Parts: sequence; C-alpha cells; structure tokens
Amino acid sequence: MDRRFEQRKQQMLAECEVRDEVLEGLKGRLAEFLVPYGIGLAVDAQRRHAREFCQGLLSNLQRKNTESIAYEHDQDRRNLQHFMGTAEWDHAPLLDVLCQQVGQQLGDPEGVLVIDPSGFPKHGRKSVGVARQWCGRLGKVDNCQVGVYLAYVSPRDHALCDFRLYLPHEWTKDRKRCRNAGVPKERLGHRTRHDLALEMIHARSQTLLHGWVAADDEFGKVGHFRRDLHERGERYLLAIPHNLTVRVLEGDALPRRGKGAPKAPAFVQVKKLREGLPASAWTRLEVRHGEKGPLVVEAARVPRVQAKCGRRNMPYAETLVFLRYNDEEGVRRDDSYLSDAAPDTPLAEFARVASAERRVEESLRRGKSEAGLADYQVRTWDGWHHHQTLSLIALWFLVQETRRGKKIRAGPHAAATPANGRPITGSRLGPVVPLAPARDHPPTAAA
Repeated sequence: MDRRFEQRKQQMLAECEVRDEVLEGLKGRLAEFLVPYGIGLAVDAQRRHAREFCQGLLSNLQRKNTESIAYEHDQDRRNLQHFMGTAEWDHAPLLDVLCQQVGQQLGDPEGVLVIDPSGFPKHGRKSVGVARQWCGRLGKVDNCQVGVYLAYVSPRDHALCDFRLYLPHEWTKDRKRCRNAGVPKERLGHRTRHDLALEMIHARSQTLLHGWVAADDEFGKVGHFRRDLHERGERYLLAIPHNLTVRVLEGDALPRRGKGAPKAPAFVQVKKLREGLPASAWTRLEVRHGEKGPLVVEAARVPRVQAKCGRRNMPYAETLVFLRYNDEEGVRRDDSYLSDAAPDTPLAEFARVASAERRVEESLRRGKSEAGLADYQVRTWDGWHHHQTLSLIALWFLVQETRRGKKIRAGPHAAATPANGRPITGSRLGPVVPLAPARDHPPTAAA
C-alpha cells in the first residue's frame, strides 16, 4: 500500500476508537434532541412513548420492535403497541422537522437529492403493501413491502429525510383490503414509484438546498421521469441499464422528421457505445476514500445523445456518462448515466454526484442495522409510517452524534466543521481529484 494511504488508514482506525467523553451525557442529549419533534404530538403520553421508542431503537436490542422495546423499559407492551399501531398522530409534522434540521445543518448548494427504493421481506398478505415484487434485500422477487426513500447528501454528511410506501396494483384495486389496512382515502389511487419520488422531490426541494437529483437505473430508464425532472428545473444524473438505446447527435439541433429531412442516426445500446470508446476518451479520477483505500474511477462521456420517452423521442438532448471501477469489494462495475446538465460539465462533477448516489445505500444499511428500520411488526398504514418516521429520527440522531464525535477528536485530518475550516476527508463526499491518464483496464479500489 502506498505510504500516504497507509498513513490515512492508521488515522481512520484511530478515529474508530470511541472515547468516554463522546458518550457522556448521551441520554440527556437525546431528550433535548427530541424536544422539537414533540411539538407534533398532541399529549404528554405520546411524547413519552416517542422518547422511549427512540431510546429502544438506539439501544443494543437484537430485535428493535415494539414488544422488545416495551419490555426493555419494563412496561406492558400494549401501551406502546397502541401508540405505534393505532393511536391517531400524524407523522408528517415530525418529518417536516427532520428535513428542516437536515437542511440547516447539512445544506449546501451542490447537495444531492437521492432516490432509492428498499424492500422489507414479509410473510402473509395482510401487512399493508405486501406483495410478490422485487426485493433488493433478497436479490429476487419475493413477498415484501417496498418503501421509496429520499436521502440528502452534501459535503458535510448524508441522511435519510423522507419516504413513501409503494402500493402495488393488487392493493389499489382492492378497496376492502386497503380499508382493512387503514390506507387513507387520498392514497387509494395507484401511484408508481416514480410518482412517489417526484412527490417527495417537490415537497422537499425548497427545504433541502441542492444542485442535483440522482437515482438508480430503476428510475433512470424511464424517460417520462427524466423529462418531468427536467421540466421542473431539476438537474439530474440518473443511472440507466446497459441495454437502453440512444442515438448520438451531430450539431446542436435535434433530428428533423418529414419529407426532405436528412436521415437521423440509428439508435444503439449504450453498452456498444461504451465498448467503442477509445482509450483516450477515459479520464482517471479519485472520487473519495473508501474502507480499503481510495476509490478510483475512470470516466468518459458522449456529450449529446437522444433517448426515447415512451414511444416518442426525448424532446431535448442529454449527456451520456460512463464510469468504470472496482468497488470496495473488488467487484468490477461499469455504470452508465444520463444527465440534462450542460455538455461541458466537468467529468469530476459527474463522478462526484454518482458517488453521492451510492451514499443512500450506506444510510439504509445503517438504518436497518443500528436504528431498527426493518424491525417493525405492524400491519397497518399508520403503524408502518409511525415506525419508519421514528427510525429516521433515530438515524438522524446517530448522524449528529457521529459528527459531534469527529469534532471532539478533531486533529490534522479530522472532519471539516465551520469552526476549523479544514478540507473534507474520510467517508464524506470530498473533492474529486484528476489522476494520471487512463489505462485500458479499471484500477483496483486499493492502492
């Protein structure tokens, strides 16, 4: 390993040590942290249950469901189960407070709104939204619920901010089934995952200062979704599958149709375009530090392409971006993206946003492993939304505690804060550094 990366590795290992002063007053800080969220709850009993539930989510319980948390507090489980499953309290004001805090503490003009769906395996068919559908957690089609999540990623940190539960067609067509699960009347109409994503972006775009929208290929492959973002004035970088077809444009004008118009270029798969690029088209970039060394990517672009939007052609040109690299597990990745950004946007900026898109996966993993995001045992609409809301709040508290711990042990290579003004390093989304000219094969994640 290169000497400078070995030195950085030792510094990161030292940062993993938790000092006593980091945990001093933790319970008091949690109580103070939850005060603004209590405003959205009607009575003291609800505020007390919310505090107890968040404490359980942040504890070392193996299963962070309502029953386990109630027993942890030496209580009858029925009171907490009523609060989570059937009590009438609106989760939306609590999410508003969460987004306001994230926007105030992490807000940056170059922040990225990231959309990502996540599946929760479930048995039976009574839990709201459960159906046989693709479950990323299992890597196959299975019985599960799917939530669509909105994350905010900035140079300071990243956090989950909002979510929507996806209801498949078999649910929205069965009004009785929806009524039994407590689905509100205004949510009975079918909404695709893309509709839910647009709804969250519209709701949070003013609160969460951002310059980009990013998502995986489930969203990027849909031309209508990209077009809707473009018409809303959003700048996007969306992953696309390799078999998506585009045609390379020549000049500034889109191809004309009708008699006498020159023949337009043929549509080809983006995979073939990537394979046809010369070695000189690729630029090596160091995106960020990973767990096993610096993450280095090779990037290339095709400045002006036209894709399909349903059965029609996209009414504007897009930029096709290619990234290839070995991830932190050593697995070869070849990713393709479409963007409505200016064709002369630096490749380093595209690589930065693509790196931000992968941060939401870290947030979801942390939410499920440390904040009980997937440990719920509720069947109703309200119960699911209550659990998800409190889990996101607990996860945001963990993010704040992590940032606080970095400030306490601030040193020459500590995380940047407004007070110390040092450059951002480590797991944060730092600057992208151009490296030497590209090779014919992708570099490894480790030096």
